[in-house]
Amino acid sequence: MECRICRNNDLKEFLSLGKTPLANSFLPKESLSLKEESFPLAVCFCQDCKLVQLTYVVPAEAMFKNYVYVSSTSGTFRAHFARMAEDISKDFNLDEKSLAVDVGSNDGILLKGFKRFNVRTIGVEPAANVAKIAEENGVETINGFFGKDAAKEIVARKGHADVVTAANVFAHVNDIDDFAENVKFLLKKDGILVIEVQYLVDTIEKMTFDNIYHEHLSYFTLTSLANFFKRHEMEIFDAQRVDSHGGSLRVFAKKNNGSHKAGKNVGMILKHEQEIGVEDLKLYREFAGNVYSVRENLKSCLEGIKNKGMSIAGYGAPAKSTTLLNFCGIGRNFLDYIVDENPLKIGLYTPGTRIPVVGPDALDKKKPDYVLILAWNFAEEILAKTKKYSGKGVKFIIPLPELRTI
Repeated sequence: MECRICRNNDLKEFLSLGKTPLANSFLPKESLSLKEESFPLAVCFCQDCKLVQLTYVVPAEAMFKNYVYVSSTSGTFRAHFARMAEDISKDFNLDEKSLAVDVGSNDGILLKGFKRFNVRTIGVEPAANVAKIAEENGVETINGFFGKDAAKEIVARKGHADVVTAANVFAHVNDIDDFAENVKFLLKKDGILVIEVQYLVDTIEKMTFDNIYHEHLSYFTLTSLANFFKRHEMEIFDAQRVDSHGGSLRVFAKKNNGSHKAGKNVGMILKHEQEIGVEDLKLYREFAGNVYSVRENLKSCLEGIKNKGMSIAGYGAPAKSTTLLNFCGIGRNFLDYIVDENPLKIGLYTPGTRIPVVGPDALDKKKPDYVLILAWNFAEEILAKTKKYSGKGVKFIIPLPELRTI
């Protein structure tokens, strides 16, 4: 295994979460008798360029050609992406002559926000089923992976882009060198790339280790991203910490000859990273020890509830729940079912742990004593939706960033 940024092949593994199935490979009932494929899930550190990445790469075609994650299911995400599009449109004076390209555009959730400001848009989305949803919603979408061909097609059809966005996508890309070069080709001279990645510092500080799964090949700090873009004659001129996914980093990059001036945020974040030790393997080994402690505490909590003869359901079946459930050994032995609002997941079973995913009305039909909120980053939204159940004595467990019962 070599580093995705600098090609160093002396990488230091510091955390193994065992072998797990793919995070979004939910099973139909007729597949429950079949053996599931699982893959090693471990992370390693490059001491040269400071990147953290998975030790094993599953081919993208296996993960993204048919996809059950739809961004617009969550009201929190709808608001997040609407604000993101508004901020970019206003800050960079985008108008009806501007072009915004979203890579990994899903159901068009971000591009809808740009369209409100009359910005011309086009998305690139590899999952045929999700790209179709975007098209039905009026968002022009190329169904395929982002590469040289897609970049050339966009330039031929629309011209060069003022902004290319990749929200929660850049970490999914194996060949990030190719990605960067295609973005540079696609952008106008003064165009910008805006990426949003789950922030490794937040993952460590808030113990959100369930964000580690096979789709996320890389785990970035601003330090590692700055090292990467420098190699491609690009510069990060702004960075913002945002709340999505338990803590993300929004990064703004330009070509070296672009006119955008660097703000103070970049230096402040880089300084903070240096102070907490993101360049030292010791930080990551300490994190690994804490991850194993979290597993023991959560299992102990659930065992205590079951030993009292009480029932537990789950709420939310995001990709991250596959990591948490499989790593912690939480299956039908603990959870009777998992509620989710995504119609693409209802009626399926969770990867590896085989827990049925059902609609929200299940809480009325078979009221549990406890609900484990697996989509913990939407805990506030979920607690508001389920207020009537807490009034009936149902308690809610939020596993991360800190185990607590409400």
